[in-house]
Amino acid sequence: MCGIYGNVSFHGAVDPERLVRQRDRLRHRGPDDSGTWFSTDQRVGLAQRRLAIIDLTAGGHQPFLSQDERCAIVFNGEIYNYLSLREELQDLGHRFRSDSDTEVLLASYLAWGEGCLLRLNGMFSFVIYDGRSGSEAARLFLARDRAGEKPLYYRHDRHGFEFGSELKSLDHSREIDPQGLNFYLSLGYVPSDLCLFRGVHKLPPAHCGWLTISSGELSLRPYWQLPSYQGGIAPEDPSTLLEQAGRLLEDSVRLRLMADVPVGVLLSGGLDSSLITAAAARVSSGPVETFTIALPGSSLDEAQHAQKVASHFGTRHHVLPLERPSLSLLDGLAPFIDEPIADSSILPAWLVFGLARQQVTVALGGDGGDELFGGYTDYTTSMADAQRWGWVPSAVLSPLAQLASYLPAGVRGRNRLASLRHGPYQQLIWGRPYFDCRLRQRLLNPALLRELGADLEAPERFLLARFAAGSGPLDSMTRTHFGSILPDDFLVKVDRASMAHSLEVRAPFLDHRLIEFAFGQLPADWKVKGGESRRLQRRLGQQWLPADLDTQRKQGFSIPLNEWLRQEGESGLFAKMEGLPDIIDLDAVKGLIRGQMAGRANGGRLFALMMLALAMRNAAS
Repeated sequence: MCGIYGNVSFHGAVDPERLVRQRDRLRHRGPDDSGTWFSTDQRVGLAQRRLAIIDLTAGGHQPFLSQDERCAIVFNGEIYNYLSLREELQDLGHRFRSDSDTEVLLASYLAWGEGCLLRLNGMFSFVIYDGRSGSEAARLFLARDRAGEKPLYYRHDRHGFEFGSELKSLDHSREIDPQGLNFYLSLGYVPSDLCLFRGVHKLPPAHCGWLTISSGELSLRPYWQLPSYQGGIAPEDPSTLLEQAGRLLEDSVRLRLMADVPVGVLLSGGLDSSLITAAAARVSSGPVETFTIALPGSSLDEAQHAQKVASHFGTRHHVLPLERPSLSLLDGLAPFIDEPIADSSILPAWLVFGLARQQVTVALGGDGGDELFGGYTDYTTSMADAQRWGWVPSAVLSPLAQLASYLPAGVRGRNRLASLRHGPYQQLIWGRPYFDCRLRQRLLNPALLRELGADLEAPERFLLARFAAGSGPLDSMTRTHFGSILPDDFLVKVDRASMAHSLEVRAPFLDHRLIEFAFGQLPADWKVKGGESRRLQRRLGQQWLPADLDTQRKQGFSIPLNEWLRQEGESGLFAKMEGLPDIIDLDAVKGLIRGQMAGRANGGRLFALMMLALAMRNAAS
């Protein structure tokens, strides 16, 4: 796990001092080592900050060069199947001089070119300089993992190309991108290739690309996509499904426990993290380290459930109690916020990652389980609503939903009714907890609204495109989440909050074999049926977990956000909005704050604005 940075100049040499300066903005991602490399003509500079996980010796130093020095790589992430790839490459004649997965990754590229990507089981973003030979022009090859666990920001213009693991490493304009802001206010994150700031983009998940250095031409394309549902397994016979899911999860966890440093599990006590703990106990030779957060006296406290799982499997369990928590927790995380996300669970995540880092360098988390196995309440709610409202003509339901959007933000039932604008199955698109189209019209100034025009609804159309790829209602909903909130909210949250502590977090559910099983082979009835979600996972839990564990809960690491916001008071909350761009109507913001103090549910919206203000202040500093 690392922070990577690079710069390509189309019209001269790269500045060595600037390369080091920008690299070291990522020091928190890699405190163990650092390095730089320049091409012979000095037009390309690669740099890295290293968190040593595999091969702790100098053999894992980056940038890493091929033996003939034709190629150089900077790599962020882990290749979990590197040992089997290494054996295959040795059979092809490759000789290794280190024990690192970085060298295996570079050798895989040299052996198979772009085709190496489909052989990788891992989380990664990497860039390879290929000096080529003869008449072939030198170029960069860049790629990001299938699910989008590891980020890659870039800036490309007529002067050059710059990339980095975080936005803060890039030298960008600090000018707001209107569409990036529009997406953020709607979704609570900035998805796909968009960015909050003009001129900056992100390489989307499962994409790769080539930059020809002599011409400056950049070409990007997807190299993998979610498989279509193939069927073939009888929904009424769960034994084959259970056996396959259990085997895949065990092997995924086994691979992700491999490291040359201590490894643990983030245990909230929910189904996902409990199954990962169970799998870790099944494949480990010794006790597993587990970590959780406690909120004494709060209804959100899940510590007793985590303790039950930890005791059942005999883990070495560590608990961080928060006796009097508040929004002041944000002060410690603040320096690491460059592009904002509105997900308030980043706060408990940051805390539990700090707890884990005291004992381990690598931790396993439960991200991906909801999207693969039907865990969100959206799914059961939408299916119940389809039964409840199915008889109501859309010509009646849609106007009622439109009328609801005119109600003040935070009024009880507003989002619920407005979400039915295009029927019960699209509630995850039209019932967002942040700023829907009507609220964005109130919040943004008229000039920006005119600039956006019909593209004001671009965030909703972005989600609709993912929804349309499904083969049925549930498949559409899970694909929407997998292609939007998972990579651009949850995985960003994990990456930022964990790397702030120099902790590597691995997600066993995002092994591509499990992803392809869940979307390609698992029938919808074994994800959600009636009011039961996660049907297959719950059957697996009956086999693996304590018999008295309540697996119906859906909590994870959560905080009492609305309560904390009210503790700040009107003036305290408004002070946290300092730095908001002037295209935000501050009177509308004050109205949201007053509504929150009066008991309306504006917590998510206000936290989103606070994180936006924080990102703007950081960008200006």
